[in-house]
Amino acid sequence: MGQKHKKLDKQNGYTIIETMIAVSIFLVVIMVGMSALLNADLIHKKSGDMRSIMDNLSFVMEDISRNLRTGYSYHCIDDGNLNAIEPRSCLSGNGISFKSDAGDRIKYIIGSDIQKSMAGGSYVELTSPEIVIDPSSHFTVVGAELSDTLQPFVTIKLVGKITYRSIETPFSLQTSVSQRSLDVP
Repeated sequence: MGQKHKKLDKQNGYTIIETMIAVSIFLVVIMVGMSALLNADLIHKKSGDMRSIMDNLSFVMEDISRNLRTGYSYHCIDDGNLNAIEPRSCLSGNGISFKSDAGDRIKYIIGSDIQKSMAGGSYVELTSPEIVIDPSSHFTVVGAELSDTLQPFVTIKLVGKITYRSIETPFSLQTSVSQRSLDVP
């Protein structure tokens, strides 16, 4: 009977040291989890901002392509003459001038950014400030002259980088567009 009495005197439960160790481990796990959650949120915001910048660049390429497709009388600007309007082909021009389907003269110029002028108006910057276009970017125009037997065909090559929050992301885009209406004799 003495042994039964000793078993009843034994105390069950946690000591204060065991409780402090358990709470400390719990806090470390929570801190690691919060750190990962905050890091994931930061990455999500950065990727969303970068996506917005890329959408801007895609919109610019789509605007140029749509206007070229419905336009006519292409003049590739490779000699710096922004006012020339006679149809002209070239292999590497930093700009293009053409008539829109409404008859207005549209010009696109590639420098460190992309600029657009409509109906002889002033140039408007189309790309966001984070986008820097490389000098190797250009327009290639084939078949612009009325005397040839080629359907007008324009290739746009854009190379550059996006600098956002001290992170540089290179890009290289190329698209080709042919005139929608047939101009082959």
